[in-house]
Amino acid sequence: MKKAAAILLILLFALSAPGCGKNEKTRYDAQFLQLFDTKSELVAYMDSKEEFTDFSNLIYNNLKEYDHLYDIYNNYPGINNLKTINDNAGKKPVRVDKRIIGLLQLARKEDEATNGSCNVAFGAVLRLWHQYREDGINDPEHAQLPPMEELKEASKHTDINQVIIDEKASTVYLKDPEMSLDVGAVAKGYATEQVAELAEKAGYSSALLSIGGNVRAIGEKGIHQELWNVGIQNPDLGSEKTSLTTVLLREQSLVTSGIYERYYTVNGKNYHHIIDPKTLMPSAYYKSVSIITRDSGVADALSTALFNMPPAQGMTYIESLSGTEALWVMPDGRIQYSSHFHDLEKS
Repeated sequence: MKKAAAILLILLFALSAPGCGKNEKTRYDAQFLQLFDTKSELVAYMDSKEEFTDFSNLIYNNLKEYDHLYDIYNNYPGINNLKTINDNAGKKPVRVDKRIIGLLQLARKEDEATNGSCNVAFGAVLRLWHQYREDGINDPEHAQLPPMEELKEASKHTDINQVIIDEKASTVYLKDPEMSLDVGAVAKGYATEQVAELAEKAGYSSALLSIGGNVRAIGEKGIHQELWNVGIQNPDLGSEKTSLTTVLLREQSLVTSGIYERYYTVNGKNYHHIIDPKTLMPSAYYKSVSIITRDSGVADALSTALFNMPPAQGMTYIESLSGTEALWVMPDGRIQYSSHFHDLEKS
């Protein structure tokens, strides 16, 4: 547990303002970069630096475990992770941690609810795009698109029903030997939700987690029952206005998927990483989609699923969900809101 403290890149704390009551909490901040290939930030109101250090270690150590479990590129000693499952596709079931079973069950539920718009068995197609994107970033002058015939061939190996989960035995088996799992659409959100719930059970009641932009509020801000203020990223990174709006969160999650994070350029056109399962090409409906709901894993899955739905279909689906709101940024910059989204905005 103590080693994790050295991993925190920034650990800031400020004394409570003079004159505040003895119950006043102190705001603390921390950041680390190693997990899920992204920057994570923690903000919390606590009684002492030591309490915040314990909290930070709890979050970091557990996120690290999820990061290793959900890795599709690297092996780790003594761990059967998603790469282990992919490596054994068509060979044998792999006994895995319950945290992998839970992730895949949530992903399957959300995929079924959205008619295949968030398929974690889509790895064969995503792997092709990843390969061409990495090659294009490393050698821009020779950047190319994956050939459509290769994408179509890969898409034959994306049937999520070929993912066999035995919950009792805690095993996962990919029946199709050409299939591979890619949980990028849900893993960060699911991990964020699980560590937030773990922190709540440990008694922490006032914190904000941002794991690569997957935001989860624990309780309220400080002891004054204030809501957490969180800005929604403007997908137009060249704009002076960095946030589209600010929302107020309490025990809620905010997740945004956008075209501005991971992309490469071919013949002057940018191609982002969110691939439409219908066209096998980067989805062209929006610049970004933001979801607010209780569960961060659900929010993560929904942000990808809605990115792959036409506007009318996405609006109809969101309006059918209780406690869930969405914001869409269209290709021309127009913004569309779900019916009660404005209720969550800071006035």
